[in-house]
Amino acid sequence: MRKLFFLCLVLITLAGISSNAQTKEKPVQAASNNSDIEVYYFHMTMRCVTCKTVEAEARKNIEMLYADQLKAGKISFTALNLEEATGKSMGEKLGVNSQTLLIVKGDQKINITNEGFLYAVSQPQKFTEVMKSKIDPLIK
Repeated sequence: MRKLFFLCLVLITLAGISSNAQTKEKPVQAASNNSDIEVYYFHMTMRCVTCKTVEAEARKNIEMLYADQLKAGKISFTALNLEEATGKSMGEKLGVNSQTLLIVKGDQKINITNEGFLYAVSQPQKFTEVMKSKIDPLIK
């Protein structure tokens, strides 16, 4: 499992260095600028299975754990490609330039990228617990 994790990181790094491809921006779910809590998943165009799983599990957790807040616009989830204009712009604004899973509330930023890559594939329940432990204290 560790070999797969490191292989994925190497591929992400190489994709970021070698890829200049521009594709049409396709936001997964536009974040509401009025959201109290915004969860961003930044990625590159070329992604491995683990990278895609981190996004899918993070989205599922937000939709499952915070359905009411999501519906009310109190929390949002947005996946952004750093190689596209919108993703690059938001990445610069938040100080992100590589694969990142970030929880933002006001000026507070909580980076849970490492936990995402460690648990999303092999221990999704643990990943759910990590997300819940980081987001719950931010909810008023």
